[in-house]
Amino acid sequence: MVQSLQQTRDDAATEGLRDALTYLLPALEQFTSFAEPEQVARQRAIWSAQLVEPLPREGSGSQEVLTLLRDIVIPNGLRAGDPGFSGWIATMPTTIPAVAHLASAISGPLSVAIQAYNLLEDLAQRWFRELVGLSDEYQGLFTSGGTVANLIGLGAARQFAFEQRGIDPARSGVGALSKPRIYASNQVHHCIYRAAAVLGFGREAVIIIPSDESFRIDIAILEQRLLRDLDDGCTPIAIVANAGTINTGAIDPLSRLAELCRKHNIWLHVDGAYGLLGRLDPAVAPLYGDLTLCDSLVVDPHKWLATSMGCGGVFVRNSRLMERAFTLQPAVYIEESQPIYTNDETVTSQFDDMGYTFHNFGIEHSLPSRGVEVWALLKEIGIEGVKARICRHNAYARQLAKRVQQSAHLELMAPVTLSICCFRYVPEALRDQHDAATLEQLNQLNREILRRMRERGRAMPSATLLNGAFVIRPCFINPRTTMSHVEAHASEAEICGEEAWAAIREGLTATTMHLADDALRCGVAPDDGEDAI
Repeated sequence: MVQSLQQTRDDAATEGLRDALTYLLPALEQFTSFAEPEQVARQRAIWSAQLVEPLPREGSGSQEVLTLLRDIVIPNGLRAGDPGFSGWIATMPTTIPAVAHLASAISGPLSVAIQAYNLLEDLAQRWFRELVGLSDEYQGLFTSGGTVANLIGLGAARQFAFEQRGIDPARSGVGALSKPRIYASNQVHHCIYRAAAVLGFGREAVIIIPSDESFRIDIAILEQRLLRDLDDGCTPIAIVANAGTINTGAIDPLSRLAELCRKHNIWLHVDGAYGLLGRLDPAVAPLYGDLTLCDSLVVDPHKWLATSMGCGGVFVRNSRLMERAFTLQPAVYIEESQPIYTNDETVTSQFDDMGYTFHNFGIEHSLPSRGVEVWALLKEIGIEGVKARICRHNAYARQLAKRVQQSAHLELMAPVTLSICCFRYVPEALRDQHDAATLEQLNQLNREILRRMRERGRAMPSATLLNGAFVIRPCFINPRTTMSHVEAHASEAEICGEEAWAAIREGLTATTMHLADDALRCGVAPDDGEDAI
């Protein structure tokens, strides 16, 4: 203890920020150029060995850390911003949000108190409401992502459903009502199951409704199930609508769902983490209807707005209900520690007032300054800049769909609504065959095509399953992507498809010849259809 008291300077660097950033900037600039093909996976053993070591007893100093960051960590980072990357629904931030993120980490580490970042948290929410067409009555909250945002929206739905029956679930628990139900289509994001579990309903409370041929929830089946559950004494908590599904970008019929919810006094929650911003595209805007008919909505700035990862958002129409669902119990170290000012006194310290408060509207208490990135992006490019990005990316998907339909070997597997295009490679020998064996063979073929496409590095999509079919699924939200990268998805799929199918055919032929030789040795005539698939 005596030794630690004698040490007046911390071992960690607290100065030299400019020098540290200057040292790293060339490596960051090189990384974001994406000038060379990705080699991170191939060289994994090399860079892993340079990083993995026992926990140091004595630190090696700031310079060694900076050197490792420059030479090993940064060059082997995740290339989610590569213009050819279209997997998942994620990208890397553009320049200004990234710089705003760094600035907030240093000069705005918390979003509370009297400070510019606290003001921007509120301003960014107001701007975002206007951007997506919501009224001022909606309470916003920037979260760590869509998973937490959906949890908060459904938490507000829980509060609403229980209060209609004279119960405060945030205070009394959820055991007072039996058989809670959350309704969603079979295209819903899997985080909804987690939300149901965390909120005390259990994953089995999520009732899955089939989707139609366009992968939108079937309202007729939904209403039939809802009426049956009401007769059975179930408690509807919410209907979850998709505004841009993760698989195909489909948008559920929001206006009809709003009518159904009003008819039965049920909360309408919209998961638009990916696609809510699609309403800025005039080509699809009518699909969204009047969003102010929805009770809670989720949208992630770290998707289409390309802020840094960890920036989601939720908006709830009833702010007081939202606060009753998530409010903190008073704590003396917060409430009782603030000086009492009279109306005519001027606050003299930024720590004497909490500023705009948000911790009573969600599950996080130590909130970072997330809104500054949203503010920075909207200030930089404005509504028209965001609109241009959304329209461009949606047009990319539509153009790719046309290219797929013109191909002799590619097959479009879902309607294109937003910026997702689902397709697969089908060799001529397997066209118009719909049996289970052919489906499995096509699935294996397209898995191999996806692997080869990623290996080549010009187009790096992800994939999904649609009605049992494995499909290649590029999603265009990357600001760096151009039409040439979009076109590469089709041409690369054709090249890799031809190669993969040839390899499979060679493997089948070799196997068939081997079996034929065995049959001849055994005195059995071979099957005449040895080339049949």
